[in-house]
Amino acid sequence: LLTLPLLGTALPTFAAPATRNVTDIKGRQVSLPAQVNRVANLWHANNQIVLLLGGADKLVATTSNIRQSPWFAAVYPRIRSVTAVTDGQNLQLEELAAARPEAVLTSSANLQQQSERAGLKTVLVGFQDFAGLRQTVRITAQVLGGNAPSIAENYIRELDGNINLVSSRVRQIPTERRPSVLHITGGSNLTEIDGGKSMIGEWVRYAGGRNALPNHGNKAVVNLEEIIAVKPDIIIVGSGTNGSGQQAVAAIRRNPAWQTIPAVKNGRVYANPAGTFPWDRYSAEAALQILWAAKLFHPQQFADIDMNARTRAFYRKYYGYNLSQPAAARILTGQPPQ
Repeated sequence: LLTLPLLGTALPTFAAPATRNVTDIKGRQVSLPAQVNRVANLWHANNQIVLLLGGADKLVATTSNIRQSPWFAAVYPRIRSVTAVTDGQNLQLEELAAARPEAVLTSSANLQQQSERAGLKTVLVGFQDFAGLRQTVRITAQVLGGNAPSIAENYIRELDGNINLVSSRVRQIPTERRPSVLHITGGSNLTEIDGGKSMIGEWVRYAGGRNALPNHGNKAVVNLEEIIAVKPDIIIVGSGTNGSGQQAVAAIRRNPAWQTIPAVKNGRVYANPAGTFPWDRYSAEAALQILWAAKLFHPQQFADIDMNARTRAFYRKYYGYNLSQPAAARILTGQPPQ
């Protein structure tokens, strides 16, 4: 016999699982669980941002580049046991699904589409300039939740504080006293450069330099004759995560074809710092890159900036890692840990 509830008696209600919306870099709304505990990160650079925001314990899938990164592993040894599901281009979709992520982060529209077709909640991040870095840090913090948003705002204040410090000191330096700077992408091709129309060009300007090839963009391939013709005062070579910058610097110094370039003649060829991610591109450690570059370009104006101490303080504050003075010196010269 069916018994009906008395008139006025409330029927039992069942709450739907709590969700929230996160807006990605393209303005798309992505519905995520109220609390995200399992994150797959398919963009090399963004893994470092997750680490900085205190969310690395939530990583259940990463990239081969980050899993093999020596400084990332030194700071966060667990990364060696996190499943690598992509090299940044190709995605092992079955392994990604098996990791059961509640949120997937990627900078690739192609990987985003593959992930979403597998039914995974996917948030697009990525940046090509400092404004985009701030935005991606905030989006990543929203995905992680918890304390991450407050850490993000603290980091952005530090980033902006360093930019303002450097800008205030270089503002009065006339153009003719600003060195011409050539940034070479990495050691594998010494004629692949990052010109003025890139994030590299942005920090070169912040730090009081002039980009030697201002009309080129990111990872532009030029010829050696063009490099020789622009006569850079300073050459900086990207180090990647494997210390290749130092080998490239040595190769440039011993190559007769480069010897007429002022930077080579005057011994001003440097490997870019690289820590949990290379400082020069797509890096949260760009907050340190600005100070390093300013001190390199204008040593007198920045004599009071101790980059070793600044690097150790950054690692202690954001990664909870006590970096030794010799270890910080290796990061500053683009070398892996010993």
